[in-house]
Amino acid sequence: MSVTKIDLLNKRFSKSMIGYSRAEVDQFMLEVAETVGELVDAGKDMRKKIKRMDAMLQEYRQRDEALRDTLMNTQKVVDDIKTSAHREAKLIRDEAESKAEETIRKGHERLASVYEDIESLKRQRTQFEAQLKSLLDAHLRMLEHSDPEVDRIEELESKLTFLKKAE
Repeated sequence: MSVTKIDLLNKRFSKSMIGYSRAEVDQFMLEVAETVGELVDAGKDMRKKIKRMDAMLQEYRQRDEALRDTLMNTQKVVDDIKTSAHREAKLIRDEAESKAEETIRKGHERLASVYEDIESLKRQRTQFEAQLKSLLDAHLRMLEHSDPEVDRIEELESKLTFLKKAE
């Protein structure tokens, strides 16, 4: 059973011939009642404070859990972004390498084509020089070996021209 301040103040003792002094008992009861009252009030205050603290603790735990979830989600998003960025960078690098290799391959093909063209032009020049030399040699031989018939025709043409002028 719980004793309250009011219970202590209203408590009456039976009177006997030999007993305690009523004034001392009343005074003591008054002091005990005050002390018990203060303790009960302090207990009530403490229970209220504990309830407030429990509510605050629960709220802080919820906030902590929400923050932890937020941090974990943020970390996951950051990791996903990093993974995506690495993947995209690899694709870009691979594409650039592929384009560079294609450009180099085309350059080599063009260089080979230019060398082939140069070689073809050298062969053509050599053939042209040989043909020109052959033609010049043939004309030179013709000039050096004049045909007596051609000489006779030229002489007749010269005479004919002279006679025409004389007329």
